[in-house]
Amino acid sequence: MSIIVNKYKCGYCGACVGVCPTGALELIETWIEVDNKCTSCGICQKICPLGAIEVDR
Repeated sequence: MSIIVNKYKCGYCGACVGVCPTGALELIETWIEVDNKCTSCGICQKICPLGAIEVDR
């Protein structure tokens, strides 16, 4: 399981970073980094206003 961030859709608003319960997402300049703390819960996918995040299960 993993999180896929479409960098062409992402507006780098940081909404996903703020809702991640494990703190696995980080906004670095113009890219979202996902580290190994990610549990693929899908909260970030639901909150993303542009639909740029996909949970690959």
